[in-house]
Amino acid sequence: MGNPEPVLITEAAHSFEDQHAARKRKYMIMMGARFPCLLLAMVFYRTWWLALAFIVLSIPLPWMAVLIANDRPPRKKEEPNRFERERRALEARGHQVIDG
Repeated sequence: MGNPEPVLITEAAHSFEDQHAARKRKYMIMMGARFPCLLLAMVFYRTWWLALAFIVLSIPLPWMAVLIANDRPPRKKEEPNRFERERRALEARGHQVIDG
C-alpha cells in the first residue's frame, strides 16, 4: 500500500500565511535599505565616487524587492496517494474441462 514511514512535521510546507509574511518581511527590509543608501549618498556628497556608488546601489533595490516578494517557493512534486486493492481471481483452484 503506502509508505509505512511516518511523515515528519518538519517536512511539511509552510502555510500560505507564513510564506506571505516572510515575503513581506523581505520586501520591507530591502525597501528599508534604500533610504539609508540615499542618506549615505547625501552624507558623502564631497566624495563623488562613494556617493555615486550609494545611488547606483539604491536604484535596483525596488525592482529586486518586488521580484523577491512575488517569488513563491517551488511546489514539491508529490506522488498521488492512490488506493490499490488486491486483485483476486474469482476461483483460485483449477477448472475441470468436459470433452464431448
